[in-house]
Amino acid sequence: MIVPAEQALTYTQEDPADEAAIEALLDHAFGPGRFVKASERVREFAEFRPDMSFCAWDQGVLVGVVRMWKVHVGGAPAIFLGPLAVQAEGRKFGVGGELVQRACAAAQAAGYPVLLVGDAPYFSRFGFSAAPCKGVRMPGPVDQRRVLARGVDKLDGPVTV
Repeated sequence: MIVPAEQALTYTQEDPADEAAIEALLDHAFGPGRFVKASERVREFAEFRPDMSFCAWDQGVLVGVVRMWKVHVGGAPAIFLGPLAVQAEGRKFGVGGELVQRACAAAQAAGYPVLLVGDAPYFSRFGFSAAPCKGVRMPGPVDQRRVLARGVDKLDGPVTV
């Protein structure tokens, strides 16, 4: 059972030993449909950044994860956030928000803006907006209103390595 984050959860940078637990959580959260999304196309070629990726643990059980990937948008370096997944029981305790904040702080400390595909009402509270992304071209079909960024005035061009 998940308890409030301030009572029992621990947050760690992702470790290679976490891979099986992460894949199980992602499969549970998104199902097989996750592999057909434009975001997955980005993850196929982007450089994984475990130093900016975080896991949330409740007494040794993985309850949340956020992963980060280095990309370029029209030649400008950026970090692509996703996937973000939290066990259903943990969503009411702010686990996802804490993961997003930790990941974005790591990217900001390294000097990168952050790009993602997600729900503006959720991610806007963390400083994300669609405004800088009008010229971003994802590698596959995507609802352009869901392409969001923070830490930059404008991104323009294709998302590449």
